[in-house]
Amino acid sequence: MKHVGKMKNNGAKVIVAYRTLPGDAYHALVIGTSNLGPSYHDSLMSVIQDPEGQQANELAEVLAIKSFPDGSNMLAWFHERGHLKKVPTDGVMMTPSPQAQVSLDQLNQIIAEQKGVSLDELALTNGITPNPKTVKPVEPIKEESTDNLSPIELRSRADALFKQAQQLRKKADEVDPPKSKKKASVVVETE
Repeated sequence: MKHVGKMKNNGAKVIVAYRTLPGDAYHALVIGTSNLGPSYHDSLMSVIQDPEGQQANELAEVLAIKSFPDGSNMLAWFHERGHLKKVPTDGVMMTPSPQAQVSLDQLNQIIAEQKGVSLDELALTNGITPNPKTVKPVEPIKEESTDNLSPIELRSRADALFKQAQQLRKKADEVDPPKSKKKASVVVETE
């Protein structure tokens, strides 16, 4: 599947938002998937799997116009919460299918040759270009494994995450109270 890869150093799964950056063709912006909550992860994967996501040259173009179920803009949400990580393109292995793998730097070179442009010209230069100075510095993306956890540990972890989700929901509701679900009564006039 397009835009899906993993870090060469630790195998952490990533989504490539920008394959190159303006003025920096040897770095990309990626989103680590292991630290996303289930609804955010599922929404992101839906965008990637959607024909619009698969046809996009840069996934960020689509993320800039899509929203999460809570109404927040996807690209802005990832940026504001530090999920966009600047990484070297030679450190990302693209995995369009389980059988096919290609290094992102090699993929970028192939695409540049096919388009008849230089590697530097691959970066988006209109509309939504990232400012590399405002992007969070490179941090290792951690792959959290639950393979070695006992059922008790898994339940404990799930309970902790549930409590955290409840606290976050409460804070969100304080800032922006949910709309009332009361149904308006319908008056039917008869002649």
